[in-house]
Amino acid sequence: MRLRTLPLSLSGIIVGSAMAGHSGKWDSLIFWLAISTTVLFQILSNLANDLGDSQKGTDNEDRIGPTRGVQSGIISEKGMKLGVITAAVLAVVSASLLICASAHNLSVQLVWFYIFLAVLSILAAILYTVGKSAYGYYGFGDLMVFLFFGVLSVLGVFSLYGLSFEWLTLMPAFTIGLWSTAVLNLNNMRDIENDR
Repeated sequence: MRLRTLPLSLSGIIVGSAMAGHSGKWDSLIFWLAISTTVLFQILSNLANDLGDSQKGTDNEDRIGPTRGVQSGIISEKGMKLGVITAAVLAVVSASLLICASAHNLSVQLVWFYIFLAVLSILAAILYTVGKSAYGYYGFGDLMVFLFFGVLSVLGVFSLYGLSFEWLTLMPAFTIGLWSTAVLNLNNMRDIENDR
């Protein structure tokens, strides 16, 4: 599950929630459900990445860095697929509870928008490295990490508390997105020779 990646994924939720709290809007249930949802999205992404990189041969015996589950034989490909499905189901449940807990703060259109974002987040987590058209292999990983772990994380949770868009929220959203992208780039730099 790559637990070391979880604090960075939480940063957008923490910052967006802190900004909402500073604006006089706080709801502990929304905060903890947002934390749960983000952690599950990150775990889903990590499991799917392990599966996809193994299937494509990117994770092999020459790989530098932390041990990967499928490549090292710690878990079978079938077991990892089950893990991906389980994480996706748990993410759907957590996201659904989060949307329900926030619904009183949102218009009907925004509720549907958040449902769309939840589905999009799950697809983005899986399709990063899984499948024939995995976007991570076409150079779109940086953009997606910037958007999902920065912009959507901060702005998304901010409005779940019932707050409308504020220009001031863009700066921390972009900052966290850029930090997350920098971490992805560091990992890619470490893996560059093997990836070639």
